[in-house]
Amino acid sequence: MDSSAQGGKAFGLLKSKQEEKLNSINEVFLLDPKYVDEEDLPSKLEAFKKKYMEFDLNDKGDIDMMGLKRMLEKLGLAKTHLELKKMMSEVAGNASKDSISYSDFLNMMLGKRNAILKLILMFEGMGKEKEQKDVGPPTRKTFSELP
Repeated sequence: MDSSAQGGKAFGLLKSKQEEKLNSINEVFLLDPKYVDEEDLPSKLEAFKKKYMEFDLNDKGDIDMMGLKRMLEKLGLAKTHLELKKMMSEVAGNASKDSISYSDFLNMMLGKRNAILKLILMFEGMGKEKEQKDVGPPTRKTFSELP
């Protein structure tokens, strides 16, 4: 086996370990009485997990400064180093933390507080829903249906 195949295998192993870890955290949130009334919690947690894994660049289960920077750049919202640090401390609730844990991420997304990152991700999701609805040619209308 060549080194690239071994590297790909190691990457796959890291990803599956990371997903197992995040799934176990999702289980804790599913059992948390604080979120028992949350509408469609299992599918929300699955969507949050996918978004989180997309930007956990080191596959260690946390989003570091570079992961957050890439996430926001991909959304077309480049931020300065100071803005990134502020977002991270807002999510983690600790100014000295240099990464966002999955638990912190879920607390932000499911919590009542409107962190900047939460608002950005919510608007990104709404934009995608709108894009999907407007795809394809307009439906045919009869003369009686026209305004």
